[in-house]
Amino acid sequence: MRIKVNRDNCTGCRLCLQICAIEHFSEINPKKAALRIEAKFPDPGKFRPFICTQCGKCAEVCPEDAIYQNEVGGYIVDKEKCTNCGDCIVACPMDVICQHPDLGYVIKCDFCMECTKVCNTNALVEWERKPTAKETEARNE
Repeated sequence: MRIKVNRDNCTGCRLCLQICAIEHFSEINPKKAALRIEAKFPDPGKFRPFICTQCGKCAEVCPEDAIYQNEVGGYIVDKEKCTNCGDCIVACPMDVICQHPDLGYVIKCDFCMECTKVCNTNALVEWERKPTAKETEARNE
């Protein structure tokens, strides 16, 4: 399962940011969300959501092996191993891994899918992505 982003549908309501923080930290604090919404300059009223694509670049550069891939293909941060060095933040092509001053580890999407449940415009939706031939071949080796 993946999260598909339909950028043209985003209204900038930021419910996804709020539910992400509630789900993971039990507080409404968009700065602790594992995704971001940007205003699309210079188009007023246009917004673009950005969320982790689970590319794995963060795991490749983590010096502590604190980011690992779970059974459903999502990359997860091991809070106990993470030293908050920020190498994964620099490597992230989507610019969606972040640090918060209250935490000693980085914040990254874990594919909980809560954001898709509150997105009334379908800017963020659950999506069953079919594996590529290369991915299928790698799994069968």
